[in-house]
Amino acid sequence: MTRAADADFERFVLAQSTPLLRFAEMLCGDRHTAEDLVQQALMRSYPKWHKLSGDPLRYVRRVLVNRFLSQARRRWTNEVPSDPVQNDWDQRAVADFAGEVQTREAVLSALGGLTVRERAVVALRYSQDLSEAETAELLGMAAGTVKSTASRALAKLRLAPDLIDTGVGGN
Repeated sequence: MTRAADADFERFVLAQSTPLLRFAEMLCGDRHTAEDLVQQALMRSYPKWHKLSGDPLRYVRRVLVNRFLSQARRRWTNEVPSDPVQNDWDQRAVADFAGEVQTREAVLSALGGLTVRERAVVALRYSQDLSEAETAELLGMAAGTVKSTASRALAKLRLAPDLIDTGVGGN
């Protein structure tokens, strides 16, 4: 790649890493997996960077979603979960951020109750603010399927006990 393309890619990474990480975490529900997804998406996008025109974020986002869906389809990841690590974040969080942390955890927990497809649709439609048509194109499905999938997912989220307890969801 040229120096200009390298510099452009570097600016893109600096500007979009945090939003991409938040989006990836919504998809997979785990910060470490999200970091891996973003890194994989950026690594796969870099060699084609000089060919991308228009909206490179759209391309990187598509690579990230495809990696997520591909990993979610695998039956065996060769990873065996260990005992859960005790997280003392809530005890260390300052009072001003405790509510935000609780809400974030509640949302991620509720998203974990969705299917992979529902989660991808919700993350793209409501986190990335894509239209039904854009979401359908990115996921390779009909716009009507996106609409019905989003409707089912939102109905599940409205009933999610974690969200009702925090006042985020509910009726």
